[in-house]
Formats: sequence, C-alpha cells, structure tokens
Amino acid sequence: MAHAFVAGSDRPEKTVIRAGFMPLTDCASLVMASVLGLDEKYGIKLELCRQHSWSGMRDRLLQGEIDVAHALYGMLYGVENGIGGQSTRMAVLMNLSRNGQSITLARALARQGIADLPQLAAAIRTGTRRFAFAHTFPTGNHAMFLYYWLAAGGIDPLRDVQVVTVPPSQMAVNLAAGHMDGFCAGEPWSTRALLDGSGFTAATSQDIWPDHPGKALGATAAFVDANPHACRSLVAAVLEAGRWLDESGEHRDAAAEVLSSPGYVNADRHTIAARLHGEYDNGLGRRWVDPDPVRFHADGAANFPYLSDGMWFMTQHRRWGLLRDDVDYAAVAARVNRVGLYREAAVLAGVPAPSGLMRRSVLMDGKAWDGSSPAAYVSSFPIRRAALAGA
Repeated sequence: MAHAFVAGSDRPEKTVIRAGFMPLTDCASLVMASVLGLDEKYGIKLELCRQHSWSGMRDRLLQGEIDVAHALYGMLYGVENGIGGQSTRMAVLMNLSRNGQSITLARALARQGIADLPQLAAAIRTGTRRFAFAHTFPTGNHAMFLYYWLAAGGIDPLRDVQVVTVPPSQMAVNLAAGHMDGFCAGEPWSTRALLDGSGFTAATSQDIWPDHPGKALGATAAFVDANPHACRSLVAAVLEAGRWLDESGEHRDAAAEVLSSPGYVNADRHTIAARLHGEYDNGLGRRWVDPDPVRFHADGAANFPYLSDGMWFMTQHRRWGLLRDDVDYAAVAARVNRVGLYREAAVLAGVPAPSGLMRRSVLMDGKAWDGSSPAAYVSSFPIRRAALAGA
C-alpha cells in the first residue's frame, strides 16, 4: 500500500529529509524509523542530525539547515507565537511519545530531610537561601512541568526560586557540581544523576500530568506546505517505528542498544533501558514498575496531535506571562497541529486515529483540562504572573 502511494502523484517532493534530534531516549522512534529502514519503505531517507541544545535545534530548523525536528512541544508553540523572538509559523506533525520525563533533586537535599514537594516547599519558604532549578528551554515542556509542579506545592517559580536553562546532557554534571538544587529533563539524564549519586527522582512527569504529550515531530509550516507528501511519508514511517518499539521488551532492549551509541544518546545501555521499560528506582530506596511509563505508540493514542495538547502549553505560556495576552487558543492549535495530514499518514501505516480533536486530562492538583475554556483555565490558578492577578 505504501509503495503504491509514493509511486504515483503523491510521490514525496523531497526524498532526503534532514531530521534534528537531541540525545534523549524519546528520540527512539525517529532513530528506529531510520535504523529499521521504515523511511525507505515510504519512499524517503532520513538523514539524522544530532543537536546539542534546544536553542540550537530551533535556530537550525528556522534557518532551513534541518527540515524536521524531534522537538519540545512547547518550544514549537513558543516560536509560533513569537515568544522570545520573531513569530514563525510552525507545524506539529505528530506526537513522538508520552510520559517519561522526571524532576530530579540534589541528593544533598535528601540528607537534609527534603525528599518530596511539601518538604521542599517548606524549606524554600524559610527564606534561608535562594534555591535554584534548571529546565531545558524557556517555553518547553520541562519548564512548564517544573513550574506546574512547584506551583502545585505553593511555590511561585518566578518569584520564590531561581530558574536557569541548561542543555539536557549537562544536567547531571551541573547537579553533581552543586550548581543547582534540581532539574526537570528527559531521560536518560535523570537516571544518570541517580546512578552517579548526585540526585534522586522527586517526581515523574506522569505524576504531574498522566499521559501527557512528550516530544513532537515538528517543522516550519513553510516546509510542510511545500512538502506535504514527504511529511506524510515521514509520519507513516515514524508511526510504524513507534508501534515496533511498543510491541515488546525485546524491541526496547534493541532500541536501547542502538541509542547507547555515540552517534545517538551516547549513554550506557543499562542507563537507557530501565526507564524505557518503565522500571523506576528513585534513588532513595523506592523501586516500582510505573503504570504510565514512556510510550511511543499505545495503539496510536500516544501519537495523535490533539489540539487540546497544544492549547495546554499556550495556557501555561499565558499563565507565566510568556504570552502577553490571550490568543485564540483553538484557532492557533488548529493551524499548528496538522491533524488532516496525520490522519492520512495513519491510514497508510494502519494506525487507528480518534475522531475527536480534544481530550480530557486531570493533572496533579486535581484541575481538569479539556480545551473547552482556556482563558478561564489560566485564571483559575492562584499562582501565576502578577500581571494576570485578578484576570
């Protein structure tokens, strides 16, 4: 079916697609689409380009040095809305994963009796010193999850603590050096901090938002508009790779072996594999198999680009003053998330897709999010930028 599709009028406009990725476990479906030859099945060839920072990834994407990216969902929406720079129309082609990030705190805090959010919040409120935390990009997923987690504990992340931006691969080494009290980042860097004795897992991202969107496959709108058939082929290939990853533990072990190489994540295979399997150790004696581990497919549920997911990141950008004003949240999400293209690719790959565009989630503070009233949702948070107080 795929071969017939790419051989006719829907032949990919561009056969070599340069794809940027960060050295993180959740680049797995993009990498495996190439390694397994699924890209060639759909008439394209992935040229994988390892990046070193999210800002560098963004810049190379905007300059056309790469065509698509394993990208922070929130970063794509930040660029779309001109946060921190000129607005450029962006596109979310699909979700690459869900769950699987972590908030890591310094082991020194545990020795002081600080092992969870209430204890951390109490220590911060004493005001004896200013605590410092890191995320990976100002509008990105990790910043928004870190802020949400701290605010759920009564801590204003923009007033009560210092927040800095650090590339994910540098998190563990900076924590070990004592430059910060904690960070939010993707795997395997939280596990690295655990294994080197510098940190412990205080919360997983699925603790904050069960089944949250992880990374997205992103591009500029201009690239997608000029190459819709190539993008459809790419999404179909990555969907098949995600399905392969979720099929068995053996497949995940094989992926961990591939990802461990210097050209990809460049980390010990065992450091990658445990949480890829959903096996957690918080570093303080608790071990568990997580009911909501990282997923790359989940029968397509992990991949569908729900409009409400994009809208959630915009509500958090507004909450923290990154967006100066409310936008037409639904209209922006409908423009960015290429649902129609995704559905066509899903048919090619034999992947079911939901009929709706929104989904309902309940986050750690008990607040429900379904995309129905975004401005009211922003105003419902007691902790937000002062400019929004009383809004």
